[in-house]
Amino acid sequence: MNSRERVEKALNHGETDRIPVDFGSTAVTGISASVVNKLRKYFGLDSSSPVKVIEPYQILGEIADDLKQKLWVDCIGIGGKNNLFGYENGNWKEWKLFDGTPVLVSGLFNTKVEDDGSIFQYPEGDKTVSPSARLPKGGYYFDAIIRQKPIDDSKLNIEGNLEEFKEITETDLGYFEKEAGFLFENTDFAIVGSFGGTSFGDIALVPATFLKDPKGIRDIEEWYISIIKRKSYIYEIFNRQCEIALKNFEMIYQAVADKISVVFITGTDFGTQRSPFIAIDTYRELFKPFHKKINCWVHSKTKWKTFLHSCGAIEPLIPEFIDAGFDILNPVQVSAVGMDPALLKEKYGKDLVLWGGGVDTQKILPFGTPEEVREEVEKRLKIFSKGGGFIFNAIHNIQAKTPVENVVSMIESVHNFKY
Repeated sequence: MNSRERVEKALNHGETDRIPVDFGSTAVTGISASVVNKLRKYFGLDSSSPVKVIEPYQILGEIADDLKQKLWVDCIGIGGKNNLFGYENGNWKEWKLFDGTPVLVSGLFNTKVEDDGSIFQYPEGDKTVSPSARLPKGGYYFDAIIRQKPIDDSKLNIEGNLEEFKEITETDLGYFEKEAGFLFENTDFAIVGSFGGTSFGDIALVPATFLKDPKGIRDIEEWYISIIKRKSYIYEIFNRQCEIALKNFEMIYQAVADKISVVFITGTDFGTQRSPFIAIDTYRELFKPFHKKINCWVHSKTKWKTFLHSCGAIEPLIPEFIDAGFDILNPVQVSAVGMDPALLKEKYGKDLVLWGGGVDTQKILPFGTPEEVREEVEKRLKIFSKGGGFIFNAIHNIQAKTPVENVVSMIESVHNFKY
């Protein structure tokens, strides 16, 4: 099988010639730029140019085709032209991470170093406005800066929280069409589309690090309170957002057709380490209607499979996700309460493709030994590979300071695994 055939068979719950692998097709299945740099050195790949930081908010590195080959990667992603700071990647310039790793960042990656050594980042690269994110001294990714204006409920207008949801431009449609066409014709990777606009209430997006002057509800704590306190307001935001998203999908599909295999729908996290953080009834009332509309449109109009990312202890919500029409669950955080691998595969493996769960990125991968990594990966593979419907990925992005030997042990274990 080639990569696209392998992934698509797994998406249809078939067993493949080997376990399909994803690293780097989305912003939640990537690798820290510093680790990408170490992997390139380990494998003796061309290091004449520093690694590109393709997702600056989390400082994720580009997994170029030569490294994809070493990691047995089967997927590749296409997404919007602008990153989470609201500017395009391009006109690359050199920058250094706190650990001294040289990287390339966008020409609009404009920063200011504070007296305490932390680093500010600016929306659209515009240093004349307030910074939208801060990288703590010695840190590994940016934190959003809350720029919430005082809320007057009598003047609260949903338009403030809809500023980022707009009709897609001809420029972006042309970009998607060109990228999808090139990747489909010139590679055999399975293509994952991250087109934006369908992630209802994703808390990483609520503070709007990409907007110069965000309006509406933009404070994380206030947003969570509003799910209960201002439920009708949040519902109407989602309703309008959904209308815009469906119109955009109509145009996007005309541009990319079925060249893509998977579409990233939502990255909204519904779980803590111990439990879901919303009631099932709240999910049914506030989120599920819009998830269902998006999934129904995709399944009635396209061959795409729909991708849901939600961290945490979400097992009680999984039946709702299935009923809402999702095809794929990521990151399969089996380290959270109630997320036993065997239980998840047994109860939900016929309905959901499990994309992730291959190794714990909180403890084992960054702090274990290569042997401990191998043992954990092999256990996961034995459980998740049965009957197909599994794409290997770590539980969320591989973090900075993860030993390269552990990453190599992980991928070797996947490569050596036999059904």
